[in-house]
Order: sequence, then C-alpha cells, then structure tokens
Amino acid sequence: MDLLEKNSPEAVERQPDETTTLLTSSSHATSHVNGTQKNAFYVPNLDYSREEENEVLRIIDARLMPCILITTFVLNMDRTNNSNAISDNLPFDLGFDIDVVNTATALHSIFFAMACLTGAVVSKIVGPHKWIPILMFSWGIVTLAHVLISDKSGYLTVRCFIAITEGGVIPTTLVYLGGFYKSTELATRLALFWGVQHVASAVSGLMASGLLKLRGVAGLEGWKWLFLVDGLITVAVAAGTWFYLPRDLTKTKGGLRGRKSWLTTRQTQIAITRVIRDDVSKQSYEKPVQWADVRATMSDVGVLCHLIITMVGQTPNTPMHTYLPTVIKSFNFNVSAANALTAPPYLLQGIFMILVIRHSDKVRERGYHGAFAAGWQFAGWVFLRSLPSNANRAIKYLAAVIVASWPSTHPLNIAWMSENTGDVGKRTVASGLIIGASNIYGVWGSQIYRADDAPDFKRGNLVNIAFAGTAFVLWFIQKNIYTSRNSRNASRRAKLTETQLEVEETLREERGNESPLFTFTT
Repeated sequence: MDLLEKNSPEAVERQPDETTTLLTSSSHATSHVNGTQKNAFYVPNLDYSREEENEVLRIIDARLMPCILITTFVLNMDRTNNSNAISDNLPFDLGFDIDVVNTATALHSIFFAMACLTGAVVSKIVGPHKWIPILMFSWGIVTLAHVLISDKSGYLTVRCFIAITEGGVIPTTLVYLGGFYKSTELATRLALFWGVQHVASAVSGLMASGLLKLRGVAGLEGWKWLFLVDGLITVAVAAGTWFYLPRDLTKTKGGLRGRKSWLTTRQTQIAITRVIRDDVSKQSYEKPVQWADVRATMSDVGVLCHLIITMVGQTPNTPMHTYLPTVIKSFNFNVSAANALTAPPYLLQGIFMILVIRHSDKVRERGYHGAFAAGWQFAGWVFLRSLPSNANRAIKYLAAVIVASWPSTHPLNIAWMSENTGDVGKRTVASGLIIGASNIYGVWGSQIYRADDAPDFKRGNLVNIAFAGTAFVLWFIQKNIYTSRNSRNASRRAKLTETQLEVEETLREERGNESPLFTFTT
C-alpha cells in the first residue's frame, strides 16, 4: 500500500503482476492490516476520470463476461435437456410415469439447494476461478452418465448427482463477479447472465428437435443422444474455462488469457479502487466465511424476505420448465415441433428480463420493477387457466408463450439483496441461500402438475395463479421494509454528534447494513 501511494499512478506502466511481486512476497496482491487481508491495489486517494473508469469497465466486460456467459449457457442447456427428454417419452422408455419425474425433480431441488450454500463457502477456499470449471467438468460427466441409465433407480440417481454438481456454480459465480463490478453494475450483468440461460434453453429446444430424431441410431433413444452431445460440450467448455478464468483483477495474464495482462497497473488500481469505494466491505473480499456471518444473515429480515420472494415467485417455474415441451405437445404438435416451439418464449423472456432490469439499474429502483414482472406472470397464468379444453391450439400456444416469457425477477431479486447486505461474508452466505431458495421450491413445485390432472392441468394452474399473485404483493412489502429501514437510519444519523459520526464511519465496514450510515436501495 505504501509503495503505491508514494509513486504517481502515471509514473510507471508496469504490468499488474510485476507490481504484485514488489508489493508482497506471496502471489496475492494483498496486505494484512489488523489480521485482515487488504487489497494492495486499493488507493483511497486515487483520482481518475469517468472516461478511464468506462474504459476499465469495457475491458472487463469484453474479457471476462463472455466466458462467464458461456459457462451459464452450458449450465442451462444441460438443465433444459431434462424437459426435452421427457417430451421424447423418457418416462415410458424407463418404465414409469410423470409422478416419478416429479419425485426426481423434488430430490434434485433438495440436493441442489444443499449444494448452493456449500458451493459458495467452498469457493472462498478453492477460489471461484477454479471451483467453477471443476463443477462444470463434474456435471458434464454426470450428464454423459444419463446414456447409461435403464430404469427408475438409475434416473433418480443421476438427477441427484446432477444437482450436487450443478448446485454450487451459480452462487460461486455471484461471489466471483462481486469482485469485478460495482453494485450499480451488477444487476445488468446478472440480467445478461440469466438472459443467456434463456437463450440456452431456446437453443436446447432447437437442438432437441433434431437430436431426438436420432432415436434408434447406435441402439440409443433420442433423448440419450441429447444428453451425450450436451455432456461432451460441457466437458470441453470446462477444460477451456480452467485455463481462462483469472483469479482476480491482479492476475489476468497466462493460460488462454494471453501473455499480457488485461489491465495496466493504473487501470488495475482504478478497477479495484472503484469497486471498494462502491462497497467498502470488498476491501477484505478474500475474508473467509465465519459462523458469525451465517448468524447475521439468518437474522436479517431483508435477506429472509428476499428468500421468501424467490421461493414463492419462482414456484410456478417448476411445472412450466419441466413440462413446457410436453404441454405444447398436448396442443396437437409432434415432438420435434413442440421442442422447437419452446425457443420463442425462452428468447422473449431473456429479452424482456434484460430490458426491465436495465431500466431498474438506470433509475435505481427495484420494488416496482419486480412487482411489474410478477404481475405479468400472474396475468399469464390467469389467461392460460381461463382457456377451455377445446380452444384453438394457436391460442393455447399464445397463452403458454405469455406465461413462459414473463420477465424473470430472479436476477433483479439477487442484485437487490446483494447491494443491501453490506458485508462480504454475509453476502457470500446470502448468495448461497438465495440460489438454494431458487431451487428448493422445486420440492413442492414439482407436485403442482400431476398425472391425474393432465393434459390441461386445470388444478395445477390454479395453484400457479395463487403463487404468482402472492409474489406480486411481496414485492411491495419488501420495498416498504427497505424504505422504513432508511427512514430509521436517517433518524439515527440525525441524533449523532460529529464525533459519533466519525466513530460510525470507522465501524462502517464492520457493521455493514446495521450501520446508521448505510442506505438501502428500494
């Protein structure tokens, strides 16, 4: 830290990794203050222009985000192929009905949720840049293992293992991206992250429409060809990711990243300083998670409400995502056409989600935007449920498109929670919890569409309407909670003397969102 402050940032354009060697005898660009790691590239009094910051952001977006988007593309391609396989009579081939599929979905949700929290914590030990490709390679192998299953037991087993291997990657990615972006930038990047997942679902549907026609080739069912191709793609991408993802902003050369660092020394200082100025807790971003962080997270009413919004609002996604190709097929489309017709709603959902969240970032408002999207989902389910069984298949498909293309609130909810936690350890735990919550709802969501309610699922869609309507109300409640906490903090600040304010400033990082100086985004 001293060396950086003594030298002008413009004086020498050494590569960041060379500066790191001068700053510390370890490979990490950190110093230790009071037992806590501090990033040595953080310069409190650093001056830089808006143009310089924009250039740094452009470089990070261009170099880092494409790789991150590829990883999530592959993830959702693998997750969607289960619904594509079900439409190709996977249950019949293995000797069971959709109620067994529902059981597998429930088990998948339980193991996925458990893996989310452990994955986020392990990532702080192993390093997100290594943990992401390790998990990818693992679920790629499990995806390939679908080719070997021949009965109910085999199907249930691989669905549990796919959950264990996939569960940790999203919370790990959230922790990872937090070290590169400010809170005001994260929601839009998460929108792209989940938007690409919807593109992957669309591509998976189009791939399935072709690959499922290979039924009988080499003695394999069409859905086994789908898992085989997806698994091979995942393993290949995992290998490339291992050699590409940088540990952090100070280690960006080597491997597939190239011989030169992405950023100059000054740009590295800007990149790190701007993130820490936005959120002072990131000054100790490599701090391991402690039990105190878990307790603080579980007692935070804001975090708990975000978890409830996730579990309630995302519940209707389980029957829709699991059975969308099957539902479309019930409108008198063949298997190939049904899978191809899943592409438009997935693409539209990605587009609408990005537009809503980008506008949310632009105006710095969260609650009303989330309520708008939840209201869209509610209206879609009401429309679908109101159609008679003999309705024209084009109208039925239109209703399914409206439901499936609602602007998903999940990335918006995550970004809102992340910017309002105020502490790195707490944010890590909360990230694992919210991704776990975004999958645990599959336990009850998997039971909404039952075999005795097929093919119109009238009873199930009434349940979906109830969940979507409740989520619509919850977004307003959460906004009111944060507005009230801001008012309370304003009252607390008004009562502090100048000396007390100075003391609170020194405790700001430690106290996180419990500090009276903290302002919640509403």
